[in-house]
Amino acid sequence: MPQADLLLTDTNIRTLDPHRPEATALAIKDGHIAALGDTDTLTRDWTGPGTERLSLAGATVTPGFVDSHSHPVWGLQMSAGADLTGVQDLDALRAALRSAPRIDGWVIGWGLDHNAFGGRPVHHDLIEDVLDGAPAFLRLYDGHSALASTAALAAAQVTGPREFAQRAEIVCDAEGRPTGHLIEHAAMDVVDAVVPRLSYDKRRAGLVDLLKGMAATGLTGAHVMDGADLELLAAVEQDTDLPLRLTVAPWCMPGVDQDGLDELIALQRRRGRDWRVGAVKFFMDGTVEGGTAWLEQADCHGRGTDAFWPDPQAYSAAVRTLHAAGVRTATHAIGDAAVRHALDTIEALGASGRDAHRIEHIETVPDDTLPRFAALGVAASMQPPHTAYTKGDHSDEWSKRLGAERAGRAWRTRDLRDAGAVLALGSDWPIAHFDARRVLAMARVPEGAAGAGQGLSGLEALEGVTSHAAIASGEAHLGGRIEVGLRADLTVLGLDPVLAPADELAQAPVVLTTVGGRVTHRGE
Repeated sequence: MPQADLLLTDTNIRTLDPHRPEATALAIKDGHIAALGDTDTLTRDWTGPGTERLSLAGATVTPGFVDSHSHPVWGLQMSAGADLTGVQDLDALRAALRSAPRIDGWVIGWGLDHNAFGGRPVHHDLIEDVLDGAPAFLRLYDGHSALASTAALAAAQVTGPREFAQRAEIVCDAEGRPTGHLIEHAAMDVVDAVVPRLSYDKRRAGLVDLLKGMAATGLTGAHVMDGADLELLAAVEQDTDLPLRLTVAPWCMPGVDQDGLDELIALQRRRGRDWRVGAVKFFMDGTVEGGTAWLEQADCHGRGTDAFWPDPQAYSAAVRTLHAAGVRTATHAIGDAAVRHALDTIEALGASGRDAHRIEHIETVPDDTLPRFAALGVAASMQPPHTAYTKGDHSDEWSKRLGAERAGRAWRTRDLRDAGAVLALGSDWPIAHFDARRVLAMARVPEGAAGAGQGLSGLEALEGVTSHAAIASGEAHLGGRIEVGLRADLTVLGLDPVLAPADELAQAPVVLTTVGGRVTHRGE
């Protein structure tokens, strides 16, 4: 008689398998779903001396939640220092900096909302007098810009503008003096290079603690949209199991040559027990608030008409090279021009490009782009928590920059699903909190002005972190559904995420989380 390692019984199982959508029990053996059916039958046929049986009356079992866009490794340093996510205005920012702890003499902060400046230009003069001469490096919440103090600029020997291979800017005043506003990665990296770093031991311990926290919200996996630190992942797995299954997409940046592309192709072979390299990440633009989203018409400041790649055709050529080598791609594209160019690039690949590529963020797009996602087999990867940075009266920086028309076609999750697109959902941590329950709740009832009318049904939201996430990462044959033979990555909530009101779902008890049948979180 077969013997299950773990038997879940007396419960409501939403399989997301259209051929068998519901069950009351399932058996797990050797990390996979071994049987699915009713409680009496599975208890009789799959119970043995080594079986752990959990009766889950009142709970609902679903495929494991996956965050389709997260930065759990890179984000450890990105979220170091003072948490500024709650700062709403300049007075609050100054108060927070005045009391912020010094890290090797520096003031480091993260998550600062552009709206906190009240429409003022981002400038170090707004904060210098509360720093007592300390160097400061403050990351804005979009992850694509930062504010550096005078002392921080001096430490990095930044005295004026510089040219970069990608769209990036050290903002300077009319006299050529840096204002401290650093826009996009290359400009930020100049100062970030001299900012105190987390030690290896802190990063290693922090990664495990972070992933445990993610598992406690029901997450079983994440699509890691940065190069991560593969050696760190490998080192952690020498001592313990990762609490989440990670699929990593290293970055491909402007200026890459054939050797660089060959390295990215070779990286696709890297993997551990619960992590693997499974794609390459591109940037087609930056952010609306930073003025670097690539738009078909300029924003209210006359910015946004340039792509992140100075030569967009070089991006297209890099995608073609990777595609020919069988490598999946994910392209950050926020503005309408960026989304259109990414779609055009994938369309030019022909039929072989179908179901092999995805686009991230997609914050504002016109009607004619919507049906192209399904027609081309391009997955849309979106982050419902981003809508919280907008306001109902459109007074936020995102809405003001775009204007009413483009702000009115924001985060079109509902429209993309209606157009037949695969829609994977995530958080973009540390840009927004990683709590999977909050992602689901906000997918159904978006916050802020952006995303109004774009709410998903309970089932569609659940699909966004399960079956559609699996399709987006090319793993539909491995998971995303509860089906015999698939991986036993499971999330168990104390309520039904499809039927429960969104506000209750955001606080739902997480009863159990398993990765490959291994329990990574057990609720009290």
